Amino acid sequence: MKLIFINRFFFPDHSATSQILTDLAFDLEASGSEVHVVTSRQLYEDPSATLPAVASERGVTIHRIWTSTFGRGNLVGRAVDYATFYLSAGLKLMSLARRGDVIIAKTDPPLISVIAAWVARRRKAILVNWLQDVFPEVADRLGVKIMQGPLGGVAKRLRDYSLKTAGANVVLGERMSEHINSLGISGKNNTHIIGNWSDSALVRPIDRNANILRATWQLGDSFVVGYSGNMGRAHEFETILGACEQLRDEKDIAFLFIGSGRQREWIEAEAAKRSLPNIRFQPYQPRDQLAFSLSAADAHLITLQPFLEGLIVPSKVYGIAAAGRPSIFIGDVDGEVPRMLKREGTGHSVASGDATALAAAIRSLRDDRSATADMGDRARSAFEQHHDRPVAVAKWRTLLAKVAGVTTG
Repeated sequence: MKLIFINRFFFPDHSATSQILTDLAFDLEASGSEVHVVTSRQLYEDPSATLPAVASERGVTIHRIWTSTFGRGNLVGRAVDYATFYLSAGLKLMSLARRGDVIIAKTDPPLISVIAAWVARRRKAILVNWLQDVFPEVADRLGVKIMQGPLGGVAKRLRDYSLKTAGANVVLGERMSEHINSLGISGKNNTHIIGNWSDSALVRPIDRNANILRATWQLGDSFVVGYSGNMGRAHEFETILGACEQLRDEKDIAFLFIGSGRQREWIEAEAAKRSLPNIRFQPYQPRDQLAFSLSAADAHLITLQPFLEGLIVPSKVYGIAAAGRPSIFIGDVDGEVPRMLKREGTGHSVASGDATALAAAIRSLRDDRSATADMGDRARSAFEQHHDRPVAVAKWRTLLAKVAGVTTG
């Protein structure tokens, strides 16, 4: 079975979508598939990087295509980067794909599935769409004006075409499946829910008293509430800052923000403006330190703007569960993550804007450490059963064999 993945970033890049794709590509190659990846020559954090045009890593053949390198800082430059990726990717896919091959298109850059669908039709290949988010709806709801007019309508029609002509569409959760199904996508290419994952070989629970980062970051015996990952426009932080204000005089509670993103500077500025002594910041940690960084917190925060439910799934929940820690979700209390936390008994959910409820949830976890530890144990157990890397890869292997008509033993 020949598989061709397409995504703007891949190994050795460390961005979230790159890491998930890297895991899956390496594992499918190890299980006997012929795996190719079409990607850019850049790194997410370094658009000026020039990785080799062709490489092989753990048996996976990597085709790094030429694109412009304006980066994410300029909207026009980003559009040019996307356009050159579409063109180069289309040409590369045309040269690689043959009848019966499976092309798996992720969603970076947006609408790359349209190019993949065009190639699949001409080469008699099979398209599988792997939706990490739903574009252009995300852009529309985040206020990107160009996607709120006629161009947005054209983008939706092109996107729907790529979904309807695919052999399968893979989404990350129930709410996203509900949204895609509402578009009339059905039949042989119906949606398949395969969530993202973490890796039990990489992330494991570490006792707070044995955690080197807690000592390095001088967290002492504080009850640490963590936020780890991207601090982008899709996430809501005003509720968290409100809870920080309410808890400012409770010296045994500390908030730890690890990561970066468009809103990090604003969060830091607000913490200084409000004179909040209970917030600390750290940069992204290396992947081999994730077990320590995620276990440094006693509980973790996850947030998503309510209007983005069904379009994005915060995948940080899996790493938190792998570390054996409970989660508190802030957003739509009937969202994807709240449903998971309720089903598995691994955390709390509060509505966006309700800082008082968030502060109360944090206090309850701090005041009953035994219940908090039990919640973390349930999170790890549910992770091992449902969200570990081998579990997700097995689902992918079964699905891809089915769409390719391959009999598995």
